[in-house]
Amino acid sequence: MNDDLKLLEATAADIFTAYQDRPGLWEELEEAGLTGIGIPEEAGGSGGDAEMAAVMLRTAAYHAAEIPMAETLWIAGPLLAAAGLPVPAGRLTAAESQDGRLALERSDDGWVLDGTLRRVPWARDAARIAVVVDGRVCSVEPSRATVVHGANLAGEPRDDVSFDAVALTVDQVAEVPEGPSIQVRGALARSIQLSGAAQRALEHSLRYAGERRQFGRPIAAFQAVQQYLATLAGEVALLELATRSAVAGLDDPETDLVAVVAAVRANACRAASVVAELSHQVHGAIGTTHEHDLRRSTLRLWSWREEYGNEHQWAAALGLLAAAAEDPWHLITGPTPTRS
Repeated sequence: MNDDLKLLEATAADIFTAYQDRPGLWEELEEAGLTGIGIPEEAGGSGGDAEMAAVMLRTAAYHAAEIPMAETLWIAGPLLAAAGLPVPAGRLTAAESQDGRLALERSDDGWVLDGTLRRVPWARDAARIAVVVDGRVCSVEPSRATVVHGANLAGEPRDDVSFDAVALTVDQVAEVPEGPSIQVRGALARSIQLSGAAQRALEHSLRYAGERRQFGRPIAAFQAVQQYLATLAGEVALLELATRSAVAGLDDPETDLVAVVAAVRANACRAASVVAELSHQVHGAIGTTHEHDLRRSTLRLWSWREEYGNEHQWAAALGLLAAAAEDPWHLITGPTPTRS
């Protein structure tokens, strides 16, 4: 990580630490321009590249921040900007119609959106929902829809949103831009977030194993616990390396992004399961209590591994891509570097 990214991470971490369990976190981040990173300045964002945006996702996940960071600066914001639609201030979210429950039809003076979207992240708090349906992106105010509250295992909002013949003007609808779909971007975002939550779970485990004493010595001195911690550290390192590599390939035209994300996502979901299980093994019963912070990481690990496609769905997708490829190995790893 270069110096600019380290500075960004430290700045964000200071804000997350200062506002943990206190109101005003989003407003402070927004005032500092950190919620618009990765969105072009001409579209109303703060500029910066995908690596900077990924630092924000990872840091927010590490601190278990209850805000739609991924939805705003990684999914909805870039999607609206790429489609040439305004990117409003405030919290954003995005969703894609995949089950035929949503329809977009032409009207005399614009478009009409009708139907339902299931489990839209943070819809209740969003200033705008970027809706992808029938090859178009719609910028819709949630106040024009019926929002039924729901939540994932970690308690984060996952709401059902119903549109009853909502009229949209022509400047609120655009063709879907080229680039990764919401499913692909969302899968990579959740994988990056998994890496942040996994790092925090590892640190909780290392600290607890060093402090908790059994039979007159720290439990970290026992071989079984040492093996748990070593496995945890390995999975966390692999998660971070894989997600960083995927982010670095976002702007590479030679990268088959769907294949790379499929490989990263399948492994990230698997690693999340291992990290959550072993972290609770190290902590014992205390790690399951409401008072202990471990749950804030592990509940997110269990939740995020199921969103935007789980391990089995992305493994199956990767298998189909590999079966159709002339060179399955390089489909995932990329071309072999030329030695000078």
